[in-house]
Amino acid sequence: MNINLVLEDGSCFEGLSIGAPLTPSSEIFGEVVFNTAMTGYQEAMSDPSYCDQILTFTYPMIGNYGINRDDMETLTPYLKAVVVNESCQNPSNWRTNSSFHEFLKTFNIPGIAGVDTRKLTRIIRKQGTMKGLLTRSKTFDGFSDLQLPEDQVQKVSTKSAYSIQGKGPRVIVIDYGCKSSILDYLKQEKFEIIVVPYNAGLNDINALRPDGIFLSNGPGDPKTMLPYIKNIQQLQQTYPVFGICLGHQLLALAGGADTVKLKFGHRGYNHPVKNLKADRTFMTSQNHGYTVDKKSLENTQLSITEVNLNDDTIAGLRHLVHPTFSVQYHPEANPGPHDSSYLFGEFNHYIQEKAKR
Repeated sequence: MNINLVLEDGSCFEGLSIGAPLTPSSEIFGEVVFNTAMTGYQEAMSDPSYCDQILTFTYPMIGNYGINRDDMETLTPYLKAVVVNESCQNPSNWRTNSSFHEFLKTFNIPGIAGVDTRKLTRIIRKQGTMKGLLTRSKTFDGFSDLQLPEDQVQKVSTKSAYSIQGKGPRVIVIDYGCKSSILDYLKQEKFEIIVVPYNAGLNDINALRPDGIFLSNGPGDPKTMLPYIKNIQQLQQTYPVFGICLGHQLLALAGGADTVKLKFGHRGYNHPVKNLKADRTFMTSQNHGYTVDKKSLENTQLSITEVNLNDDTIAGLRHLVHPTFSVQYHPEANPGPHDSSYLFGEFNHYIQEKAKR
């Protein structure tokens, strides 16, 4: 069945329906973004940070090594749809449990194949991230009436606290859309982990007697979390805090800085980041549409530790008073790169040093 991806600028891309079928009356609306990675499509599709987005893969063939049950970042994907050039129907890999097409159908995710994804990406890079619609029609003039949701974190966060046993310090993970691979790296540090919802109260967190606080990745505009910034400000005065991606942005807001939306975001596994102290460059996995505004750091107690070499945006921050640090990328990256996985050990070091005082 032929369907179309229509963008709010009027661009139309025709292709074949894959995954969950579109009925004659159904349409899928979302923010159209692109990911430049050559591998890791399963991890991307199951990353909660893509909640409510239509994900375009720039790599020309998706699905060639299939899907397996071990590489999911969350049990239920939250993205709206996928856009690919070619969908491989016959994967070849010893770990494969199902095909790309079967995965989409299982989780009721529609997709469109046969699209010139390079052309689509050039449009987004030039004009910026925009609204899109998967539909059987070739035109749509109602984008002004459609608003992107602002409740993504509420959708993806755990609804109740749960624990993961460990013999080391107790770390509270505030779940804004936490990936399972992040928990895997925290487990490697032998932490006792307690995962709590995004809106967990300050008293409830203190009652758990943590040794450290971890602020996870997650979807959406960080300013939708402003009602919870005061909690973060209080927590960092007592405990070492480590934030990744959305967690990084929230720590910046808690420190008095501001965040702004990027033109088309950073989504891929080959973003070069320079560590200013070590004078070294690392390759990183990134997935975010917002960044911390450099100018807003004036008169704050936040110091830039890393920068993105592609566009000179902030990639890392450290608090000058509190044992708090954060990065605007994924050091736990699966399938990679793993250049920055040492940061989980650094977080452990912060906690151990705090315990000695």
